[in-house]
Amino acid sequence: MTTSKKRTHRQEKLARIYDDEILPVWSQRFGRMLLRDLEMGERRQILDVGCGTGYPAVEIVRRLTGNSRLIAIDASSSMLDVARKKMQEIGARGVFFRTESASPRLSFADDVYDLVVCNLGLTEMASPARALADFARVTKPGGQVRCTLPLEGTFQEFYDIYREVLTKHDRHDTLQRLNEHLGATYPTVAHCEQWMQAAGLDEGKVEVERFTMLFRSSREFFFAPVIEYGPLSRWKEIAGSGQEMQDVFWYIKEAIDAYFQDRAFAVTVVAGCLIGKKSTDAVAEPPAPATAPGAAEIELGTDDIDIAEVMAEHAAGAGDDSGSDSGIEIDEDIALDAFTEGKKRPNHLGD
Repeated sequence: MTTSKKRTHRQEKLARIYDDEILPVWSQRFGRMLLRDLEMGERRQILDVGCGTGYPAVEIVRRLTGNSRLIAIDASSSMLDVARKKMQEIGARGVFFRTESASPRLSFADDVYDLVVCNLGLTEMASPARALADFARVTKPGGQVRCTLPLEGTFQEFYDIYREVLTKHDRHDTLQRLNEHLGATYPTVAHCEQWMQAAGLDEGKVEVERFTMLFRSSREFFFAPVIEYGPLSRWKEIAGSGQEMQDVFWYIKEAIDAYFQDRAFAVTVVAGCLIGKKSTDAVAEPPAPATAPGAAEIELGTDDIDIAEVMAEHAAGAGDDSGSDSGIEIDEDIALDAFTEGKKRPNHLGD
């Protein structure tokens, strides 16, 4: 099978399981922040960047009145197929889909949209700061931009164990790669505020909400779709390749199960929502990221999500004819030897 075919199969599978196994524990938590206190008026032009399977686009459409229009783009045609079906089911009008990536630049003209939203797409782009400036570019003066993303502190419990393993086994180069990954992937509130200011977004604020995800074991953690289809591939790249990567993850697995054997592995998520209004002033080029945290966060709440409960609910309802997978299907491209059932500790790792 060619790489492109593998990628297509993976995208199709992700589209099938996304709403049942990832949306409730991840994207929906961020999307609710994006929708909070969102005011809609008459004849609005709205752009949803990276719309995925249609959340929060469907919720936005439900709030539209008059002759408003929503344009939704995503790089995955498989995800867009799911989103289109949802819009058809609710009889939505004035909704248009396009298979398109926001990188390196949106294809739309300047000053077009009253509202631009992006749920969890910023950190997937090469430069979140420039992407945000591009969102502001296509927004009308006085229009609003709303984006969500995970902030500094997300998956902190896992990263603490990852660091401990690398330090204990003198993997200093790998530790440096991990620290660089953290700095590039999870911005601080101060970084986000700088991005909004540079993009010409006035009255900017960063709302922050913390929640935790609960996993019963290391295996459940690594094979939960929110991890498997999310950060796991990058974590593996950081660890190296081949046996080197397998060894690192074996140690991480043992550490998680040893530390949390009598309780759930609780992983923190720090969700951020950037909200700003486009000014009428010229937009400056985004500066280099800030090097230290700054402005105060707006705390909104804390909650726990039991991943096992979400998966159990999906498995219980998987007997229909919808074609969805039942339970967890492990992708062969993702599977780690350390998590194979009955796998013993490799001899070369010693006691």
